[in-house]
Amino acid sequence: MALPAGSGRLEAARETLLKSLAGYRQRKGHAITVVFDGWQGGLGAEHREFQSGVEVVYSKRGERADQVIQRLARLYGRDCAVVSSDHEVVNSARAAGAFVIGAAEFRAKLHDRSFTPSPVAFKELDRGPDDVVKRSKDKGGNPRKLPKSQRKRKHQLREF
Repeated sequence: MALPAGSGRLEAARETLLKSLAGYRQRKGHAITVVFDGWQGGLGAEHREFQSGVEVVYSKRGERADQVIQRLARLYGRDCAVVSSDHEVVNSARAAGAFVIGAAEFRAKLHDRSFTPSPVAFKELDRGPDDVVKRSKDKGGNPRKLPKSQRKRKHQLREF
């Protein structure tokens, strides 16, 4: 198989990523699958291997990594998490019930052991006593409590 120009840098970047993912897997104990694109230079069939406890999938020639990720998300549904910032992949994974985290957010979590999610999700907690949200009279519940969707996401991130 002929390697494209600059493939040495690509291989070095892949190795660095795999080392980081292996370290994350050891810390968290999650099964991890990473999918690399074989769209133009891949083999005729999908190829799988394990490196440092991380499953590595190379998509087959003519198939994009995004298509493999979407297929895996449909297969595993709620039992998997998908790391991607591609809108099509994110929408497909969410529709399948998978937990989705953006690539930048995961990168921060991957390299920072004291990771906390983006402050936007917790803006309700940062309000001072003068910043009380005005609620209509018909609303019930605790005005200082995060919405259920944000509490669920916070819990999922903690587990992830």
